[in-house]
Amino acid sequence: MIKIAAEESWAPPHWALMERLLLDSLNQAAAEFVNRYTRADGTLIWRPDWPGMDGSDDPYEGFMYLALLYVLGGSDETLELAQKLWEGITWQWTQYGQISREFDAYYDWMHHGEGYLYLYFLGLADPGYLKNRQRAMRFAAMYTGDDPEAPNYDKEKRLIRSPINGSRGPRFDLTEEDWSTHRGILDHYPAPFEDLAGVDYASGKCAWSDDAVYREIIRMMNERMARGDVPLNLNATGMVANAYLYSGQQQLRDWVLEYVDAWKERAETNGGIMPDNVGLSGIIGEYMDGKWWGGYYGWRWPHGFITIIEPLVNAASNAVLLTGDMERLNVARDQLDRNWELRKTVNGRSSVPYKHTDAGWTDYRPADPFIPIHLWFISMADEDLERIRRIGLDESSLEITIPGVSGTSAETNKSTKHYNGNTVPWFQYMQGNNPGYPERILDANYRLIGNQLHKMRSPEGDPEEWRSDGFNLEDLSSIHKWQEMCPVYFEGLLQTTLGAPMHISHGGLQHASVRYYDGVRQRPGLPEDVGALVESISSGSLMLQLVNLSLFERKEVIVQAGAFGEHRFEEAVMFNGQGGEIRRIEVGDKWLSVELAPGSGTRLELSLARYVNRPTYDPVWPDPNKAEILTGRNP
Repeated sequence: MIKIAAEESWAPPHWALMERLLLDSLNQAAAEFVNRYTRADGTLIWRPDWPGMDGSDDPYEGFMYLALLYVLGGSDETLELAQKLWEGITWQWTQYGQISREFDAYYDWMHHGEGYLYLYFLGLADPGYLKNRQRAMRFAAMYTGDDPEAPNYDKEKRLIRSPINGSRGPRFDLTEEDWSTHRGILDHYPAPFEDLAGVDYASGKCAWSDDAVYREIIRMMNERMARGDVPLNLNATGMVANAYLYSGQQQLRDWVLEYVDAWKERAETNGGIMPDNVGLSGIIGEYMDGKWWGGYYGWRWPHGFITIIEPLVNAASNAVLLTGDMERLNVARDQLDRNWELRKTVNGRSSVPYKHTDAGWTDYRPADPFIPIHLWFISMADEDLERIRRIGLDESSLEITIPGVSGTSAETNKSTKHYNGNTVPWFQYMQGNNPGYPERILDANYRLIGNQLHKMRSPEGDPEEWRSDGFNLEDLSSIHKWQEMCPVYFEGLLQTTLGAPMHISHGGLQHASVRYYDGVRQRPGLPEDVGALVESISSGSLMLQLVNLSLFERKEVIVQAGAFGEHRFEEAVMFNGQGGEIRRIEVGDKWLSVELAPGSGTRLELSLARYVNRPTYDPVWPDPNKAEILTGRNP
């Protein structure tokens, strides 16, 4: 590994001071959050029962950022808490009856994708942890057709056999109990079927809380939706890629490519539009009277285009990560382009259809740059940059959006998942159009933590108020309370240090331009007192600042090219604080060691070759305690 040293004294930039303040605050907030809502054994202080299939993802979502915080440079305690809480939640929801063999017995990959981000973050944080390595392989086998207890995948037809799947295999027969906890929420969504008796589809509402309507919905779902494949299942490629990042096994890579190719061929068969339902025989529209629309989480219900394109982007990005082949993005690019071709002007803005019903394309909304930005981050290609620019970003694209934080554009009402709503202004910063963004987003991130702590400490945040020995359809919000109260949110910190957008929340791996290791302590994350800022990224290079705020200790930062070491640094050019070149070094490695003298800093231009290494969770140093995967007898 090439080593370089920075000796020049730097005045500490505001962004670096804020990064360190955020890390210190998040460490304390994480401990308080866990102490507030969990018992000593890692279980959650909550109700004694939980009906229905929905919900096992939500506690994982509430605590998953403990692991990712450690990856950025959080305390050792955050990793200990992250492992402990995963075990506790998994045990608790097994007792509730929804988790079996440590994996959700059955649900869809909207929710699997959200909850199992936790496992992916643990892979980045502690890849030597045997239990999680073993789980990764077992869980992947549930989707590659290699687990006879979970026959989710048809190897011959290359399809996942139901939208509802898990450790017990495909769920072909849904029950009223399965959907019981969702009824009140779904009252406010359109009906899943246009011919549902007694429901006016055009009203945009459907009374799931009406028992007669509810029974008919379940009957029709079992008849039309519960069998066969849907694009949402492409999020399962994240679970299989997760296993590959641990093991490097070729068959796992091959499965990801095979499954993505199967969906690519289905779109080609359907005239280029991605169908949202495929029967068990492999025929599009098999249970929908030949219609390619109307499937589970498809073009008609409930969210439309977003639940088609997000899994495609996640899966295509996984395919690129495992192969380095940028053509693998075309399956997602093609759908974006076809959606754009259907645009029309609404209130002076280019709007695209989010839904397709029996009457055709509908639900036109302004095109969203979020998805093309994620494609561009993977490819760094001009064509994906054009997919962003054609939307036409205005002044609002520079604004920071953090609900409830004063001084941002979302002080009230508007909600964003896990407070990750600033992909667009971050992109504008990467394009040189949003100066001051690091300082503004980090300041807002700090205020968000304060707001969340205040809410957590209030009567609203008292877990004793959420407990119930009964079951009331009118009050099921406590399943989301851990996410609502969590103070461990850090989009700004992640963007500035890793030079990346936050993951797509429904199952996307956390990609990065760079990540860091503490060379002295030999652990992931920035060393104490060190700040890092990725200033710009392009197809062949990035600009990175590193600053040591300590006036007493030298620090060693090991910079890794990519979240999974998939890139390679070719050359490093060091600059002083005035922008003058100091030296130029050939690197030729996925790691670069930078030693920072007390109070020093440096700016580095790092040229790189992208997606040239096999991606892996393996850290810089071999783990002397790493054990082999265990195998057991099967009496």
